[in-house]
Amino acid sequence: MTELPKAPDNSQKQSSERSINPVVEGLQTLGLSIVLALGIRTFVAEARYIPSGSMEPTLEINDRLVVEKISYHLNPPQHGDIVVFWPPDNLFPEGKRRDAFIKRIIGLPGDTVQVTDGTVFVNGVPLREDYIKDEPNYTFGPETVPPESYLVLGDNRNSSYDSHSWGFVPAENIIGRAVVRFWPPSRVGGLD
Repeated sequence: MTELPKAPDNSQKQSSERSINPVVEGLQTLGLSIVLALGIRTFVAEARYIPSGSMEPTLEINDRLVVEKISYHLNPPQHGDIVVFWPPDNLFPEGKRRDAFIKRIIGLPGDTVQVTDGTVFVNGVPLREDYIKDEPNYTFGPETVPPESYLVLGDNRNSSYDSHSWGFVPAENIIGRAVVRFWPPSRVGGLD
């Protein structure tokens, strides 16, 4: 009588797959989740909250936003973009913690910006700004925005610590563009 060949014994393979410790598996999953979350936050998008009224009425205190970080690697910032950025180093004493700022881009590299008689002018053209809280009660400029820099102003023009006070934002300080508000629920939506 001829003996039939034995089927491969998968029981050892199956038992070794099942013998992975649940604690180790949980730690692996947690580790992978942390790596993915940090990667997304560092390179793709992050959540931010609004701590001050400098961007009212567009953004209110405690609004929560998503800031995307990819588009400015492909295309430069544009007029009207709401950006999150690190303020220039000269605004803070050595060793003091800096918080990111959020403002609206008004001047691009090469633009000449002036604020006079309650109106912002970019390259001699008055801006139509239906998004600001009040007309600015200060004068500024005319100033030409240097290369690789931006002029930013808060929408609450008379209560914003921005470019009219301290100068231009270097391009490398821009973290990303605020694209959507996700909190509070009554104000969820895009920031155009």
